[in-house]
Amino acid sequence: MKFPSKTEVLFSVKSFAAAMLALYIAMRIGLPRPFWALMTAYIVAAPFAGPTRSKAVYRFGGTFLGAFATVLIVPAFANSPELLSLVLALWVGGCLYVSLLDRTPRSYVLMLAGYTAGLIAFPAVDNPGTIFDIAVARVEEILLGITCATVVHSLVLPQSFGPVMLARLDKALRDARNWIADALAPNGDVNSAGDRRKLAGDITELRMMAVHLPFDTSHLRWTSNAIHALQERLAAMVPLLSAIEDRLLAMRQLGALDAPDTSVRWRALLADITAWAATPKGETPSDPQRLRAAIDELAPAPTRHANWLELVQLNLAARLRALVDAGVEAQTLRRHIGAGAAGALPLEARHLPGVPAHALHLDRGMALVSALAAVIATLAGCAFWIATGWPSGAAVPMMAAVMSCFFATQDDPVPFIKSFLVWTIYSVPLSAFYLLAVLPALHSFEMLVLACAPVFLLLGVLIARPATFGKAMPFMFGIAGTLALQDTNTADAASFINGTLAQLAGLALAVLVIGLFRSVGAGWTARRLLRAGWKELARMGDGRQAPSVPEFSARMVDRIALLTPRLAMAGAQQDLQAADALVDLRIGLNMTQLLAARHELGRSQAALWALLEHLAQHFEARPRHDAQEDARLLASLDNALRSVSAAQASTARRDALAALAGIRRDLFPQALPYQPSPVLEKEIR
Repeated sequence: MKFPSKTEVLFSVKSFAAAMLALYIAMRIGLPRPFWALMTAYIVAAPFAGPTRSKAVYRFGGTFLGAFATVLIVPAFANSPELLSLVLALWVGGCLYVSLLDRTPRSYVLMLAGYTAGLIAFPAVDNPGTIFDIAVARVEEILLGITCATVVHSLVLPQSFGPVMLARLDKALRDARNWIADALAPNGDVNSAGDRRKLAGDITELRMMAVHLPFDTSHLRWTSNAIHALQERLAAMVPLLSAIEDRLLAMRQLGALDAPDTSVRWRALLADITAWAATPKGETPSDPQRLRAAIDELAPAPTRHANWLELVQLNLAARLRALVDAGVEAQTLRRHIGAGAAGALPLEARHLPGVPAHALHLDRGMALVSALAAVIATLAGCAFWIATGWPSGAAVPMMAAVMSCFFATQDDPVPFIKSFLVWTIYSVPLSAFYLLAVLPALHSFEMLVLACAPVFLLLGVLIARPATFGKAMPFMFGIAGTLALQDTNTADAASFINGTLAQLAGLALAVLVIGLFRSVGAGWTARRLLRAGWKELARMGDGRQAPSVPEFSARMVDRIALLTPRLAMAGAQQDLQAADALVDLRIGLNMTQLLAARHELGRSQAALWALLEHLAQHFEARPRHDAQEDARLLASLDNALRSVSAAQASTARRDALAALAGIRRDLFPQALPYQPSPVLEKEIR
């Protein structure tokens, strides 16, 4: 094991101090389960003040809601154990379902509300008359642990979340600049695919991290709107850069980048945009208006007889201009964020519209399956407890419910629950030593602190490390949960063995039930992500859904970030490896442009509606392929191109032609070039 860093040591010392402070106060004021306060102080602890505060707020909200539900449920169904078990299981599953539909750390509130009801209710079903007092005591103990952790981590050498957030933000901008340089290389670059994956991952990670910003101790907490806006600009760059790469490839295939009369001007423009985007932080970039003018000068004027190369260049010019616009906005927002971090956030950056969290990819079907698995696991634990009459059996459904919720976001939660089970077992000998040998020999709080320090300080260092967090946290849970037996005056060998076996049985039950009803592979999840994108495109085609461009882009980029690692884990499954969600993203953005421009295109609307209907049918049938249907769709695309080319000149006409050229290139990259003349079309047929 490597030597602890200063940051890890500081986190461990502060976490231990907060836990001991919570334990001391709980004992002094006579709370019934003071070791719950200790455990809570470790659960909400984070290396930075912002996440600690946010976790504290979310945990208190979830605990209060779960306790409130317990007070309502237990007295109402106390006379019917079976019905009480069903209601509690449904509460756990319902809270988990709703929490999985919120892709931010805020989801912790409802998830915690679900299994907190089980933590409070199951051990108290034998004495329902005291459920209110027990619920209040649990809330007090948890609130005490939350408060102590928040105070210590916020006031004692607080570690601001701001610098980490800014570093991740600059990394995302750096990855975007790298992709721009690779994508705009006239001959392409092999590093482009890696740049794309990095940027998609950066955007999703930034969205999750930004939720903690309002709780940070630095001035950066006032810049959350600007940071969300910058994330949206980065998300908009993903389909733009992907389309630019493909259009440059098309121009190379058509020989345009080899022709002396056009290649020199296009290469010079691409080099200028690359140099402009690579302007170092702190330096003023060159005037983007010059780049826009150069793009407009190179873009061919759309005419009735525009050929395929001209349409590809028209699409490329539109995407380059949009890229410059997104880059200008990103640079401006980064300067605003830097000023905000210094305490001088400009007024125009305080109230920026943003994409809501619910605009991200949501898998309601998988959330429902996860909730049902939690209900089944909880009910199975209750049935085992009732059937055996085991006095310590309350821990079986309790732990099954907790584990079903903890790892519900994973494709296959079983390995994680197994790891939790293994490291809980590893903690048993040390837990027994503390409970049966150390605690009975202690007669003062100071001695308790000294006895706990070696183990808890070491665990604190391991919890601070992402590589060992998943092992150290269940180990700490095992020890702290065992020490809680001291609270109930059952610190004897029989109670320890019964309590430990019940907890392990609950974990094993979760492994069994989740393995049967919930575990899926990476390939299965990847297919669901792809189908979700196809269904959305089908809804757009038939007019059922016309999302805003920022929302659609954010959702599809989020799907790409979720899809990329799963495609890698899916193995040699060619149907998945051949699927390119970026193509779907580009098509979707082009479809939104068509929907926005169609009302200004006069008679061409009929051809566009026919095309959108064909596109809807195409994506509804995915992943199946029909050669005849593909031929009809290609003919519909060409017909729409001819119709729009004949429309009256306008900005909408230019945008529609660029969008149609993009859709044709994305769907049929190997097709023969578009022919503007209907006579030639008959000859081809």
